[in-house]
Amino acid sequence: MKQQTSTKSAGRPREFDKDKALERALELFWRQGYEGTSVEDLATAMGINRPSLYAAFGNKEALFLKALDRYVDTGMAILRVALEEPTARRAVETLLRGYVVLVTDPSTPAGCLTVNGALARSPGTEAICTELIARRLAFEGALRARLQRARKVGDLSSEANPADLARYVATIAQGVAVQAVGGASQKQLNHVVDLALRSWPS
Repeated sequence: MKQQTSTKSAGRPREFDKDKALERALELFWRQGYEGTSVEDLATAMGINRPSLYAAFGNKEALFLKALDRYVDTGMAILRVALEEPTARRAVETLLRGYVVLVTDPSTPAGCLTVNGALARSPGTEAICTELIARRLAFEGALRARLQRARKVGDLSSEANPADLARYVATIAQGVAVQAVGGASQKQLNHVVDLALRSWPS
């Protein structure tokens, strides 16, 4: 007598590692941007079908936000390290040097997810663009607060404007990310950081 295959076992959805799947989605969003990544692209990269993707992560927007949280928690840890530096100038240098390493790391896509993700914009992506802007403003705000503390203790000139300086550093960082996507090397981008640091107020 032939052994029957369990219907329940045969119909059971194939299990997958959600963390690994999320990492693959993160890499794809990072490489292609939000607009340039389709649900089909994501399902293929994650090794699952569309129903499983929706069941585990929600729609494309929800998946992107989960990937963005993962990116900020890991890839942008350099900001937390930089803010602990004893002087404002060292904080800025640590931040920019670390950012150069991040955006040119050969083991990850070039550039920065918060920049790459919003380079293309179309109707229907306003919520994602708003979220990416909010993340970048949070980055700038954390740096501004650090520079304000530096000015209070005399580590930064009383004539320096922490808000302007934070925006300047954020602009350099975002420009470095765009240049990395265009193929600029780590050495070339560190030369840009050198120039930025020469203009730092004494």
